[in-house]
Amino acid sequence: MATETLPLPAYTKKDFQTDQEIRWCPGCGDYAILSAVQSVFTELGVRRENFVFISGIGCSSRFPYYMNTFGFHTIHGRAPAIATGLKISRPDLDVWVVTGDGDSLSIGGNHTIHMLRRNVGLKVLLFNNKIYGLTKGQYSPTSEIGKKTKSTPFGTTDRPFNPLSLAIGAEATFVARSVDVFQGHLKETLKKAAAHKGSAYIEILQNCNIFNDGAWFELTEKDARSEQVVQLEHGKPLIFGKNRDKGIRLNGLDLEVVQLGSGVTEKDLLVHDEQNPRPAYAFLIAKMGEMPGFPTPLGVLRSWGNYPRYEDLINNQIREVQEKRGKGDLAKLLRSGDTWEVRA
Repeated sequence: MATETLPLPAYTKKDFQTDQEIRWCPGCGDYAILSAVQSVFTELGVRRENFVFISGIGCSSRFPYYMNTFGFHTIHGRAPAIATGLKISRPDLDVWVVTGDGDSLSIGGNHTIHMLRRNVGLKVLLFNNKIYGLTKGQYSPTSEIGKKTKSTPFGTTDRPFNPLSLAIGAEATFVARSVDVFQGHLKETLKKAAAHKGSAYIEILQNCNIFNDGAWFELTEKDARSEQVVQLEHGKPLIFGKNRDKGIRLNGLDLEVVQLGSGVTEKDLLVHDEQNPRPAYAFLIAKMGEMPGFPTPLGVLRSWGNYPRYEDLINNQIREVQEKRGKGDLAKLLRSGDTWEVRA
């Protein structure tokens, strides 16, 4: 007997909102990210009961309480591992991981890189505010050198992580960056990540207005935005500036900022290729924002879909073994080999 397929409900943003009190500080950038996700989920063509949010520890990790989907608030840094287990056992589910720069890049760093190298079909939202917010203002793995915080009163001497270069170094197949207050850009980036079949890693630059206010002011301030940001669009040259008169050119193995005109045209500029199979290209783009005089890249740095997903490989292997050896017997397995009977 054929199973009837029910039509997908016409979801609204309200369908993904919960009755839980949102416990973020007023003005926190997390509100904007939550709003963007709830809006985008109405357009993904996925049933609400097939979404799952997995989080670790931190302000960002309250996210599952505010999404009217399934969710699991786990332990510090372990969200990628738990989400991997879920995706292997239920590959039909749309599993999203919400984490912060502390949760993901310190105690959870090892889980993060292995999840990415395996290409597990998870969507990772990394909230990066360059501070520990939940524990009241200590420096994080993305805090800049010299940052004075409660845990570094004389300024941190640690060199910060670049989350995107870390993800690309692990050969993640989808890597992108957006900003909490750039709602249109953020929503489009979320849609692209949702459509990707393997691991999708999005760094979302997010403001903590209590402990690190203005962390990304040079990118979000209206008058400076056009000079400090380059929008990545596949197949288009890297152009930026208020008058769109600046560009990025490849000079040997290095990038350089050039002024258009005086013999320099758009044809001389680097054309963005997010589908480049070699991660070296995306890594070069990811490092741009750290270089003096260079803009910060926003958009999809890498989107390469020709690598198998971990959950597919695992489940195919299980099926092949079961076809040869049968499904097995757990009770028999536990009683095989050397066994002992313990009596009181």
